[in-house]
Amino acid sequence: MSLHSSSSPRRRGMNMKRTLIAVSAIAAAALALTGCSAGSGASGGSKTVTFLSWDTEQTMKPVFTEFEKENPGYTVKASYAPPVPQYIQKLQTLLGSGTAPDVFIITAENKAQIMSGGFAKDLSSESWISNISPTAKATYTQNGKVYGAATASWGGGILINKDLLAKVGYTGAPKTWQDFLDLGKKLKAAGITPFYEAGDGIPVSLAALVGLENQSLGGTMDQQIWAGKTTFQKTWTDAISTWNQLFTQGVEPRTVAGLTGDQVTQQFEQGKVAMIGTGSWALGSIQQAAPSLKLQYLAVPGADGQAYWCGAVSPGYAINAKAKDPEAAEKFVQFLQSKQGVEVYQKQTQSITTTKDFTPTLDPSLSDMSDAVRAGKFYLPAVNWPTHSDQMSTEATALLQQTISGSITPEQFAKGLDAKLDSVK
Repeated sequence: MSLHSSSSPRRRGMNMKRTLIAVSAIAAAALALTGCSAGSGASGGSKTVTFLSWDTEQTMKPVFTEFEKENPGYTVKASYAPPVPQYIQKLQTLLGSGTAPDVFIITAENKAQIMSGGFAKDLSSESWISNISPTAKATYTQNGKVYGAATASWGGGILINKDLLAKVGYTGAPKTWQDFLDLGKKLKAAGITPFYEAGDGIPVSLAALVGLENQSLGGTMDQQIWAGKTTFQKTWTDAISTWNQLFTQGVEPRTVAGLTGDQVTQQFEQGKVAMIGTGSWALGSIQQAAPSLKLQYLAVPGADGQAYWCGAVSPGYAINAKAKDPEAAEKFVQFLQSKQGVEVYQKQTQSITTTKDFTPTLDPSLSDMSDAVRAGKFYLPAVNWPTHSDQMSTEATALLQQTISGSITPEQFAKGLDAKLDSVK
């Protein structure tokens, strides 16, 4: 399941504060789970699988049609809720009332509650689970059991307007963070607004810089922080200091603290800013709004010349642990991760799909990103945080905005995260 445009419509990747607030209440939902499908007793012997989707009916209808064509006698009855808070709230209500569908979306934001609460069926023994990428399986695994079949991931980086950058002699991606700052200064000197990112969540550029630190620690940084073996102050301060140079050197205005992801994207679509930090999920809506733009996603360059991507595994498909028609549910999820099912879905969404038996044909602007994303080489803080990601994300956004405004230092930002973690553990 892709995390692209309709994340607001699909701007979900970096709006983690709003995304996560609704999640914590799921843990209190009643454990009684029942489906609302017609079940195997439907008239004419047909079998109906009920499904809660956060993709639109327009996106999913071709998938359902192909499933029903390949599986005569089976039908899909779908309901919809937009991502992310609205979807989670609707699922929470259905879980609490015992009317949850046979199949539903499990996300990085609600996976802990779904997996720990016994709401989803263990998929580990399914013959087809080996088709799911290792990174996708790991995202929705608890105690060795897999609870979600994720077929895609998304990446985030620096999206550039090639024509605007060409005005200052741009010929290739910045190799270091200083190169990126220098490019921004050239654009500013030419009267072009260099770079925007929204201030309503951890931005793509900072997430990628922190991801480099996580990579240097073997991908275990957050686990070490939560275990008390290191701290945010020790692991985040350098990354925040590097990122903060955007403001101290005038490449990005401090006013972005008040901008949403939609507002940043609109400025880019209108040709008013040369570069933005955003995810691959934004590509479709940008191309639709501004088809003449020449685009390219670039990895975020680090201070020492390494580059990295922000990103995360997309939502997975979960089977209700007490589905009324488990046979239909299993057949449907098996189809959704199959080569045929993924191909139909990818055609509708242009997702960076990651299943082993299908390689997607992607827009050229994603060429530098797609290999890294399919290999799982990306990072997003709130998704990696072991616990309390909703509370930590809210605090991180507040500290971020204070840092952008210049009222606190990068070290104070990092110390603030340590203090928050201590208070919620």
